[in-house]
Amino acid sequence: MEEDYIKLIFGLKLKQIRTEKNLSLFGLSKLSGLSKSYLNEIENGKKYPKPDKIALLSDKLEVPYDQMVSLRLDKNLAPIGELLQSKILKEIPLDLFGIKESNLIDIVANAPTKVTAFISTIIEIAHHYSFSKESFFLAAVRSFQEANNNYFDELEQQVLKFSKAYQVELTRSLTSKDLEEILTEEYGYTINDSELSKNEALGNLRSVLVPQTNTLLLANGIDESQRTFIFAKEIAYNYLEIKDRLHTFPWIKFQRFDQVLNNFYASYFAGALVIPKDDLTSQLETIFEKETFDEALFLQMLEGFNASPETFYQRLTNILPKAFNIKNLFFLRFTHKAGTEQFYLNKELHLSHQHSPRANETNEHYCRRWVSLRGLKEISKSKKPHEFGLQISHYPSHGTTYLVISSATKDPFRNNQYRSISIGLLMNKQLERKLKFLEDPTITRREVGVTCERCGIIDCEVRQAPSVILDKEAKNKKIERIVDELNARFQA
Repeated sequence: MEEDYIKLIFGLKLKQIRTEKNLSLFGLSKLSGLSKSYLNEIENGKKYPKPDKIALLSDKLEVPYDQMVSLRLDKNLAPIGELLQSKILKEIPLDLFGIKESNLIDIVANAPTKVTAFISTIIEIAHHYSFSKESFFLAAVRSFQEANNNYFDELEQQVLKFSKAYQVELTRSLTSKDLEEILTEEYGYTINDSELSKNEALGNLRSVLVPQTNTLLLANGIDESQRTFIFAKEIAYNYLEIKDRLHTFPWIKFQRFDQVLNNFYASYFAGALVIPKDDLTSQLETIFEKETFDEALFLQMLEGFNASPETFYQRLTNILPKAFNIKNLFFLRFTHKAGTEQFYLNKELHLSHQHSPRANETNEHYCRRWVSLRGLKEISKSKKPHEFGLQISHYPSHGTTYLVISSATKDPFRNNQYRSISIGLLMNKQLERKLKFLEDPTITRREVGVTCERCGIIDCEVRQAPSVILDKEAKNKKIERIVDELNARFQA
């Protein structure tokens, strides 16, 4: 355990003993002969007293010396002890969020009881929803993205420097061959297309890097855009000189937060390399200036980059806030198995504020009126390679409206599995100024809910469950209103 944490634990124990004996800092100073400022620094984890001072405090407070120096905390402070003894404060770079570790420790030291209750609550929620360390790390990265509007200029500049250094032309669509040559010639990679597919248990993996020999194992089922993205990500790890990294795609597990963050950096670099900012911005401007939505032109843009729909929509979340000042948006990825009514929201990002819809862990039924879910149902029946959808979705319960763009495709690595990628843009004055086609009468407009259990849309043709939660809330409001009326009547 680090020295700073040992100081803090001693300080917490001293403060707890003092308050239990109804002593102020002034009173303890008078009792022990130690200065009030010195005792305050001890309690705030700034100083650790020498043995003779600990013996003095032990004597005056009538607490055994061994109990005072023990790192064991009672049940009231145990959650803080667990936090301090864990590696979480070191694994998460607090400076990314503008937080100094010393400030966090000050908060713990100044309000240990309240912080303990808060930490206990978070731990209980995490256990209730089986919230793993990996989930926590991923949530922290999402918060980091949201705090920066998911745009990182330093990485954008690194892509431009790389393209100049390696003479990579960003005005044309990159191919996997372009990037494979750099990996093999510059970074000494060996590409193996056969070995990974020999292991059936690794069927969901697209790639595995063997770092000792720089051998990149690729799955047989990956298409050209996936291959290009994997190569671009490997280039990112090398060009950005990232050592603490993951070696599988998709990831299996994270050991440290830095691996999660570095995985994001490499993915961002890869997306910016495959879909250059200036090219994408120029094409979006053309589409946004039209009075009606040009679906053919949008799909031509999407398919013009050597990238999957997911990479393309992710890139939109980088460019729209920066180039068009469209900062209120969400990104969602749903998966669906054909022949079932189950839809899983397994990736999301919300910029500027927490939009609906969001993932829920209570087995509620997502609204079937969403364009993203409708696209999944349609593609699973039609067997088309790509199902595109556009919809203006109004949430009566929230008073918000979104322009939602969605693409559904088959999952090449899972039988009868499909996925949809969607981006929702909050309809407001800013969006109306940027997008000229919002009044296009051919765009589908629908009222939607979040989940069936919370939805008040009457006679919904695709409802999967009764609005039990909404009904309960309405019942409670009615009871509350009647109680207020009774109070008013009998007080009169």
